Amino acid sequence: MTLAARLRAALDAPHDEAPVLLASDTRDLPDGDAVPMPAAVLVAVTDRPEPGLILTRRTDSMRRHAGQVAFPGGRIDPEDHGAIAAALREAQEEIGLDPAVVEVVGPADLYRTITGFEVQPVVAVIPPDLVFTPEPGEVAAVFEVPLGFVLDPANHIEATVEWQGRDRHYYEIGWSGHRIWGATAAMLVNLSRRLKWTAQ
Repeated sequence: MTLAARLRAALDAPHDEAPVLLASDTRDLPDGDAVPMPAAVLVAVTDRPEPGLILTRRTDSMRRHAGQVAFPGGRIDPEDHGAIAAALREAQEEIGLDPAVVEVVGPADLYRTITGFEVQPVVAVIPPDLVFTPEPGEVAAVFEVPLGFVLDPANHIEATVEWQGRDRHYYEIGWSGHRIWGATAAMLVNLSRRLKWTAQ
């Protein structure tokens, strides 16, 4: 069975017990009912015997999430034909990923961010060892992490920080000097729970 088929089967599989998913990181805020902006990100999995996951580090000059680790992605524009088209477009713009080499698996679970976006992760499989071209105004680096590591619940660390006078709860995953946290880590936690994927 191909990697794409394995991922698709795992996303589509019925669950005897529905996994407990993280729906939002706005739960700690008093104005958590504001209307969110639709967005999409590409969860690009590399087709290797030990699959990897493509992530970016945003530039320090970005207005939102400066310097943070993120999936390629952004808001869904009116001219986009849905979340999949938006995720593919953003990945091409941000890291030079040719949509023609992307095999879309399907959508994962929506996640609402503290900055007002409702994000649709789009899982896809790409060939290994592609050469990426980061868009210098948005992306400082592109790197690959082992999929098994970031989806292993043992590596999902719960943390709390005080923000705007309230305790904000979030997940954090550390890998090779990279700090993956906030919405990106939350979407990985959800994917792990949905796929039940571990490092074993």
